[in-house]
Amino acid sequence: MQPSVPRHLAEILRQDLQRFPAVVLLGPRQCGKTTLVQALGTEIPEFLYRDLERPQDLRQLDDPEFFLEANLGSCLCLDEIQRLPGLFPVLRGFIDRHPAGTRLLLLGSASPDLLKQSAESLAGRVVYRELTPFLWDEVGNVGDLRRLWLRGGFPRSYLASSEHDSFEWLKAFVRTIVERDFPVLGLRISPVTLSRFVRMLAQNHGQSLNLAALGNSLGATGHTIRHYLDLLEGTYHVRLLLPWQTNQGKRLVKTPKVYFRDSGVLHSLWEVGSFNALLGHPLFGASWEGFVLEQVQARFPQAQFSYYRTATGVEVDLVMELGQHRIAIEAKASSDPSVTKGFWTVLADLSPTCSFVVAPVEAGWPLRAGVEVVNLSELLEKLQAVLG
Repeated sequence: MQPSVPRHLAEILRQDLQRFPAVVLLGPRQCGKTTLVQALGTEIPEFLYRDLERPQDLRQLDDPEFFLEANLGSCLCLDEIQRLPGLFPVLRGFIDRHPAGTRLLLLGSASPDLLKQSAESLAGRVVYRELTPFLWDEVGNVGDLRRLWLRGGFPRSYLASSEHDSFEWLKAFVRTIVERDFPVLGLRISPVTLSRFVRMLAQNHGQSLNLAALGNSLGATGHTIRHYLDLLEGTYHVRLLLPWQTNQGKRLVKTPKVYFRDSGVLHSLWEVGSFNALLGHPLFGASWEGFVLEQVQARFPQAQFSYYRTATGVEVDLVMELGQHRIAIEAKASSDPSVTKGFWTVLADLSPTCSFVVAPVEAGWPLRAGVEVVNLSELLEKLQAVLG
């Protein structure tokens, strides 16, 4: 049994197309955007799909104004829109001329921050949506936690017939990112150097970001390293977790932590192709931490997230804030998780609504009032109950 197309997002997109002239669906390459919109397109009259990575489709937009006018009235879907950034001002003019008759569905593998022309040109005319690779609450009833954790959520990796096939696909996927995607976004750097940077960054997964150290290792400035990092973040492969801010006078770490968003991509960069190999990896705990944090952050994008760490090393992995609620989450890659004295110190500082220690256990148990050990499914259910 395979995970199904996320129907809730398909319905959101359908409603968006009735309310906005342009809808932009973003997410990393190969996460399922095309599959989703093609399934949606079977239900939309006059749906026209063009993939801008196909030369014959791209040539049809050599004269974009003529193409748009010729297809007025269609629901026009343009895939990999970041390959034609100069199209956005043309789209703005087209929308302004035909505000009632325009239906544009734009798919891209780069964030609005990278597609600045879209944010500037289509302001007030567009809504943005994000599609992630498979999440645990999408596959939890048909999949195995270890499978998703090891392979990550990209469909071709998660659904591969074997761990070996999954690993080989992930390695090829990383090469595509390095050799094809970044040059399209204007990064003029040797693929060998960029590959070294990505692998070095993977060794810093779950750690405080040190741009100077990374730059010294690559013979580049911190500014250059930051540019590389912005591209990885803007193409949905890396997530930066900012430190929690306080006015309590505490000496807190102020440097963001870096995480690879997809655990399968991370493991491929570690050359980890089996769960036993993952168990023996020195960053096994960091892998679980990043996997849990990504599931929570992707599931509740409306919340604010940070981590808490004092200069003396007292920390909690994730602080989640939404409305009047503050929730502390600690990830422990153990079947018998325990917490240190410092964990209780953090809770005294934060005064959270509730707190969780999330571990790969069959079922959770209470530690004390307001603090529970939970598995990942229980965590997501309890967060939903608290946050609504």
